[in-house]
Amino acid sequence: MVTYDAIVVGARCAGATTALLLARAGHRVLLLDRTEFPSDTLSTLYIHQSGVERLARWGLLDQVRQSGCPPLQTVSYRVADVYLRGPAPTLPGVVGAYAPRRYILDTILVEAAAAAGAEVRDHTLVTGLTTDDGRVTGVRLRTNNGIETTERANLVIGADGMRSTIAKLVDAPLYAEHPNLTCVYFTYWSGIPADFEIYERPGGWVAAVGTHDNLTLIAGYLPQAQFAHVRRDPKAAYLANIQATAPPLWQRLSEATMADRLYGTGDQRNFFRHAHGPGWALVGDAGHHKDSINAHGITDAFHQSELLATELNSGDDPTATINDPIRQHAALARYAAARDQHMKPTYHTNLVTARLDPDPHLLTLLRAIQDSPELTERYFQVVAGILSPEDLFTRDLLARL
Repeated sequence: MVTYDAIVVGARCAGATTALLLARAGHRVLLLDRTEFPSDTLSTLYIHQSGVERLARWGLLDQVRQSGCPPLQTVSYRVADVYLRGPAPTLPGVVGAYAPRRYILDTILVEAAAAAGAEVRDHTLVTGLTTDDGRVTGVRLRTNNGIETTERANLVIGADGMRSTIAKLVDAPLYAEHPNLTCVYFTYWSGIPADFEIYERPGGWVAAVGTHDNLTLIAGYLPQAQFAHVRRDPKAAYLANIQATAPPLWQRLSEATMADRLYGTGDQRNFFRHAHGPGWALVGDAGHHKDSINAHGITDAFHQSELLATELNSGDDPTATINDPIRQHAALARYAAARDQHMKPTYHTNLVTARLDPDPHLLTLLRAIQDSPELTERYFQVVAGILSPEDLFTRDLLARL
């Protein structure tokens, strides 16, 4: 017997919001995760304005604010002889960006999914899939205490991250893949207030964002080719990178304290996976992942979950689409096309940034911008994805160039 309309595997930013939006439409949803909540995960934390706007529409932004997460209302960017500083971009009803700790944000999302009617099970591992004539029909599970069960659904959604178990089990093919370009190390500091700061040089990138408890996350990126050397003494490499890439930030660290251990990874993969098949779909990092340097992971997860839920909830009777194989296939195909159309531009921009080699043409552009508050504001709106790159080229900027 089919018990659920959808089983969502992975209860982080992509999975929890997918379950939330499906449950709110009246679907019977089972949300699974191998970990427990609250729990932390590797993340640069930053949510771009379009992601914040979605939290507001879903009725969750107030909870993020009430958790003590500060709004990030200014942005600064230093590269070569260029220094840009201005107000963070805004959207209607959204002032600035946010960078909540993941153990807080993910718990808010999971609890919202449960409040909408989704059944949530943590400490539950997917060990296999059930199929019928090539179509995925459910999952095999093992709980933390070793109990094995099987649950059936009309759709199984993999939202279980870059190393997705669901993607492996269905053998979802890659159709775009690029080499790892950077490695990243980060930790949290106290005594060094910051909103959102970016520093760039050839071979180095540093970002600082304010988060809960008056802490600031400082992340440092270095070329992937240096990872084997960096990992021998990551703390020394991390501090040296800040000193070389972000001298003003380095000076402020003399009065700050490292408030946590150092986290890091060299596994910054860049790929697209096929997003759907008979009875299954992938959302978030399971289907598309890119280097974290431009901090689009959480925002992209929100966007993808909304795209998927919108297609599955289409029609006068939302349950009809997800429960009918033909209509479901058409909806998943539309989702996959929309996902790629939206993600490809930022994917390629991300690859350029992750090369850690500032473009001379970009520097010329930034030098023309930096003395104009209006152009600086427009540039940050382009970076945030609010405006297109073409919108930056006003008559004023063209005259300056």
